[in-house]
Amino acid sequence: MPRTRSARAHQDVLDAAIELFAERGIDATSMDAISEVSGVSKATIYKHWADKDALCMEALIRAHGVDDLPPFNSGNLRKDLLAFLEYRAGPRHNETFLRLMPHFMGYAVRNPAFGRAWKARVMEPPRTRLRQLLERGIQNGELKSDLDIGVAIALLLGPMVYRFAAAGIATDLPEDLPRRVAEAFLRAHAIVKAAHAAKRIESAVRKSS
Repeated sequence: MPRTRSARAHQDVLDAAIELFAERGIDATSMDAISEVSGVSKATIYKHWADKDALCMEALIRAHGVDDLPPFNSGNLRKDLLAFLEYRAGPRHNETFLRLMPHFMGYAVRNPAFGRAWKARVMEPPRTRLRQLLERGIQNGELKSDLDIGVAIALLLGPMVYRFAAAGIATDLPEDLPRRVAEAFLRAHAIVKAAHAAKRIESAVRKSS
């Protein structure tokens, strides 16, 4: 189905804003420049976004890829947890996100209200997905019933945030960090199925005899 003229204009403005923000920074990018590069009039831009902060927020969300997170619900806890931790919105999103982030972080410091809104809007979708994943694990008897989900979310997301923050600095980070984090978490919090436990006991008995 072809996009409407309004949808095309919306996308053109977003594309132009993302490129300009990444190249010049947010403060140095005017709405006039976005209008010129996108070919969309300022009057039309303001019909889609109330101000530059609103446009910045949507640009960040689009580059981050949090508006199209998959459900991570294959029925296999380990697979879903690993898929979540390894998730990337795509090569274009990754490259653009890395270019944008220093500008957005600086802008958020200078504009605390924007910073708070950014954290809420960008962090909530992945937190919600992870919470749903962990709650399913508890309901299915795969995770301990007394699991503190808030702490679990911090334990799982923390290393991923660190990996991004330390990119290019921490050369000792393994490429398979998501897998190692997932497996360490499951070793600590997953319920060992009776059959697997019985096999381990049987094997231990054989070795000791």
